[in-house]
This record gives sequence, structure tokens and C-alpha cells, in this order.
Amino acid sequence: MQQQPILAAVDLGSNSFRLQVARVEGEQLYMLDGLREPVRLAEGLTEEKFLDAAAQQRAFEALGRFAERLRDLPKMAVRAVGTNSLRVAKNAADFIAQAEHVLGFPIEVISGLEEARLIYLGVAHGMPKLDGNMLVMDIGGGSTEFIVGNGLNPLKMESLYMGCVSYSALYFPDGKLTQRKLEKAERAARSEVQSISSDYRGEWQYALGSSGTAKSIAEILESNGYSQGGITREGLERLREQLLKEGDVSKIELPGLRPDRAATLPGGFAIMYAAFRELEIDTMQPAISALREGVLYDLWGRFHNNDMRDVTVQNFMRRYSVDYKQVERVTIFSNMLARQFLGEEASESALQILGWVANLHGIGIRVAHSGYHKHTAYILANADMPGFSKKEQMRLSLLALAHRGNIKKLQGVLSGEEDSVLAMSLRLAVLFYRNRSDIELPAMKVRFSGTKFHIAIDADWLAQNPLTEDALQAEVKQWKGLGLAVQIEPL
Repeated sequence: MQQQPILAAVDLGSNSFRLQVARVEGEQLYMLDGLREPVRLAEGLTEEKFLDAAAQQRAFEALGRFAERLRDLPKMAVRAVGTNSLRVAKNAADFIAQAEHVLGFPIEVISGLEEARLIYLGVAHGMPKLDGNMLVMDIGGGSTEFIVGNGLNPLKMESLYMGCVSYSALYFPDGKLTQRKLEKAERAARSEVQSISSDYRGEWQYALGSSGTAKSIAEILESNGYSQGGITREGLERLREQLLKEGDVSKIELPGLRPDRAATLPGGFAIMYAAFRELEIDTMQPAISALREGVLYDLWGRFHNNDMRDVTVQNFMRRYSVDYKQVERVTIFSNMLARQFLGEEASESALQILGWVANLHGIGIRVAHSGYHKHTAYILANADMPGFSKKEQMRLSLLALAHRGNIKKLQGVLSGEEDSVLAMSLRLAVLFYRNRSDIELPAMKVRFSGTKFHIAIDADWLAQNPLTEDALQAEVKQWKGLGLAVQIEPL
């Protein structure tokens, strides 16, 4: 992949949207420019989990400002990710389509665990090497991530469904701070943290809080003399007393508290207080970096042959004990076919997707040989796959489902000429190597006209391989059902 001197990350968080631009110099990233917009996307989620019009409008306006800064950057140099609110919103697909138009770049919705991985990556790159494990806690607008890691390697990752915006709206809807309301919020948060406490407690030596809530609480504690540095248990107890004394979000005037953070402080505080109690944290320092820096370093890795997606694919291949020789055959042949079918339109990203699917197309055999392509598709759609967005996983799943069997299942699902070509390339590669052994492939020339696949094959070879010829004729009938013609002709 061609290296880029400038990279940018867009974080569509549940509380704030953030843009970070960085300059690449050798093995280092130097942060150049950043923007933050308090969109409060989670606040716009209705009880039915739809993003309301007001929240969407705030988002579009913020993305429009980001687009101005990103205008001259190529697509591959920008990565935009959406988090919890876009994971749960039922109208997320419609919103994302409009948001991509405004921003001018694709938007990926990432899983909670992928968010945790990227957060840790950002935090770890911003820290000196520590002699021990780190606990990283990131309180977002709609979810909170907990990661234990060492150096640049995450060891444990969890994403819990609680955030400063969602908890503030749920437990303090009128802005009133009472003992009863605060205790209710804290109990709810403690219940969530208890689900991971036994795995996390005692597994780390340093605690770090990333993103705005941790930084805001640390600044409040230090500015008011509640803490000499960072977030402490004693400092949280003193802040708790002060919040209850104020009694109303609109009346909170604490040194160190930015006005735009006041509305979400109660929910964020309840989560932080619960984590300190359940995980037995004494002191937590605010981290310099967070998700957006993690996205940048992950993007940087893709330009330096350090793509986490490749690592994930290799791990899956080992986990599911794939037939490496067969995978190699299918990968090489399908790549060659796709390049011919697509010609000059063969993009690096499309061939990359095809390569990953070819590597993983047979993992479902470990579940059952019968209908294994369906098992493969299910695994790829639902497994935790570090580095991959949900959209990428669904594309992998679709192509895996398409690589064999009745193609009618793809009616109305297979989108665009590119995916049709990738599916055909994979089907043909599996078809020719169905005996899972090395064979001498025939001379072939293929092309795709947009509505028809032209496949020219050495006639003598076909005459000597009637089973393959029958399978190719079956493909003609299969694709006709999708409105695409397949023409088999002698070379």
C-alpha cells in the first residue's frame, strides 16, 4: 500500500465527534491538528433506539466542518469510525449514508471490542514503556471500555453498555442530583463492572483513564484540591459530596469543569466511582491519547505491512486448522481471475477482501462439512475479528456464503459489479480445485462486460475434464437467476 505523509482519524463518538490529523515521519506520528464537536449523539437516541432529527442535524453540521479540513486527503489516508450509538441505532444505516455524503469518506461502525483494542493502541503509543500491566478505562458517551495490556499488546478487553451521556439521561433526566438518584446510578454501574471484576482485579499495576470524562474528573479534582494528581478514591468521595451539595447540574460551578461537560458529569462520575470500588482502584492517571490516536496508529500500520486484519486472518486460519495448500491454490487462482475480470478497475481493497475470503472460505468445515460455507459465513459475520469493521465482516461473510451452493440465496443481497466479480472468481477457483489437489490448469482468458461473464477455456482441456465442464454449465444457469449472463467459449 502506498505510504501517505498525512493521515487523519474521525471518531464519531456517542458524546463528541473528534477529528485528528497527523504527519508521518518514518516510524513516528506527529499530531498536527484536532477538532472536537460536542454532538451528544447518544442524547438523541429515542426509547425505540432511533436517532432523532436534532441529533442527526448536529452530527451533519460537525461532519461538514470536518470535511473542510479533510478535503485534499485521499480516501486511503482517512479512517472514520462510529461507536456505541451507531451500533445500537436502528436507523444507523440511513444516517451513515447521509453522513458519508457530508464527510466525503466511508464511515465504519466498529464493535465494542474493536473500539477497546483501538483505544488501548492509542493510549499505549502515548505512554513511555512501563514495567508492568496497564488497566485502561475509557468512559464514552454510550459505552465504557476496559482493557488490560502490556506494552502495545492488549491482554483482556471488554466493552460495557454504559456511558456518561446515556447514564446522565437515564438517571438524571431533569438534572437533579439527589442521594437516591446517584446511588441508583452507582448500583447500576457497579452491577455492570461486577461482570468483569474477577477477571480484571489484581491483573494490572497502573490504571489510566482515557477520553474526556476521565480527563474532566481529574482536572476537577486537581483544581479543587481534592487530589494532588490524577483521580483518587479520596478525591472521588469529596467530589461526590460536592455534587450532592450542589443538587442540580445547572448549578454546578466547579473549577476545572468545562460548561459543555456539566450535563454528562453525573453519569460519568457514577461509572468512574463504581469502577474504583469494584476493581479496587486507588489511583488513576488521565491518558494523553484515546480512540482517535489508536485509529491513526492502526491506519499507519496498514501502510507499513502491519495490518491487524492480516494478523486476525492468520489467527483464524490457525484456530480453524485450514488446509493451507488448498487455501493457497484458491487464493492465487481467484486473484488472477479477479484481476482479469476487473481489468484496470481492480482496486487494491477489492483484491485484499478477496484474499482474506479465500484464506478463510473453508473454516466452517470445522463445524460441519455439510453446508460448510454457511457455517463460514456465520462465523465471519459474528466473530470478534480485531481490525475489521462490521461492514467489512459482513462483506467477508457474504462472499464466503457465495463461494459455493445455490446462488439464488444472493438475490437482492449481492451488491454491485465488484462483489459479483469477487464471488464469481472465488466460485471458479473452488470449482477448479474441488478435488483439493494440484492440477494443471487450462489456458484461460476471462473478462466481465458489466452484464456478462466471458470465460474462454482451452477446448481440449474441457473435453478431458467433463465434470468441470458440467460444473461450468451449471454456473451459467445459476448466474442467469441473478440477471447476469455467463458465456463459456473455446479458447
